[in-house]
Amino acid sequence: MTDQSPRILVTGGLGYIGSHTVVELSNAGYQSIIIDDLSNSSPDILSRLQGLCTIPPIFYEVSILDYMSMLTLIDKHLPIDGVIHFAAKKSVSESLEQPLNYFENNISGMINILKLIQAFDISTFIFSSSCTVYGEPKETPVTESTLTTRSKTPYGNSKLWAEQIIENHTSLTPSLKSILLRYFNPVGAHNSGLIGELPKGVPSNLMPFITQTAAGWRSELKVYGNDYSTPDGTAIRDYIHVVDLANAHVRALEFAQNHPKNQLFDVFNVGTGKGNSVLEVIKTFESVNNISLNYDFAPRRAGDVEAIWADTQKVFKTLNWKPQFTLEDMVRTSWLWQQQLSESAPI
Repeated sequence: MTDQSPRILVTGGLGYIGSHTVVELSNAGYQSIIIDDLSNSSPDILSRLQGLCTIPPIFYEVSILDYMSMLTLIDKHLPIDGVIHFAAKKSVSESLEQPLNYFENNISGMINILKLIQAFDISTFIFSSSCTVYGEPKETPVTESTLTTRSKTPYGNSKLWAEQIIENHTSLTPSLKSILLRYFNPVGAHNSGLIGELPKGVPSNLMPFITQTAAGWRSELKVYGNDYSTPDGTAIRDYIHVVDLANAHVRALEFAQNHPKNQLFDVFNVGTGKGNSVLEVIKTFESVNNISLNYDFAPRRAGDVEAIWADTQKVFKTLNWKPQFTLEDMVRTSWLWQQQLSESAPI
């Protein structure tokens, strides 16, 4: 750590995408100030990050709903050069069961972060958004100008409303540069195998469900829906390696910081620009890792979209960013991460 390293506040920095971004920020010369309430992450990740980062991060266990605690701790580390906001509840299915918890955390918590940015006159804000804001698109691939729409799920609506609040607030704040990154489907893990995706409880995302089934943590992989109007009947998504996604945050941060105007609002899709079906991902995992998966089909889940993938021309051109990892890399590193975990499934 050096006193000259610019500091970035990373909310949810021990989570899946956040932890990988902390590593890439360190590689780019930044020090991360992490706040995370550990609701969907583990303190073990911090020690792993200390080993992976040349500029070790600083960590505080605090909720984004606790404004006064965040205000106090950030004051110790000024100046803060930017904020990357990951901390949010993210399960589509869980949001249908706990809508108010999702609105409180994802909207009220995000507003607290904007208040901190205003209080300390921080210039740059990168927001973790989602392709769920496009709903069930009429045409694919989706571009940044594709109409956003109300979601069938509280999770999707929380991202849409957060985007609207950020855009409105930025337009009224002459010194703020805000960038929304609309993720598609992050998968994979760091090449070291030291950090990866480990949701608490039964996974709602495909890749950890695959790896945990392969490891014997889950008896069977459920494929939700095989009657979609797609070539093999299963849903299609744009899967992107988490390290590529992490690098997109660094590029977005640098783009905003180097932008000649003091005020900026922009939106980027972050994906590969290619769609793969659930069955394609399963078959690729089996082939690359020489493993046979026990899977069966189940009814469609409420809120799931049939097919969506990104038009990535804008992010390629404007941020000079392109994904470096293939689907084969995604399934290989996911399994590498799973293999170094403990033998038994977490509670």
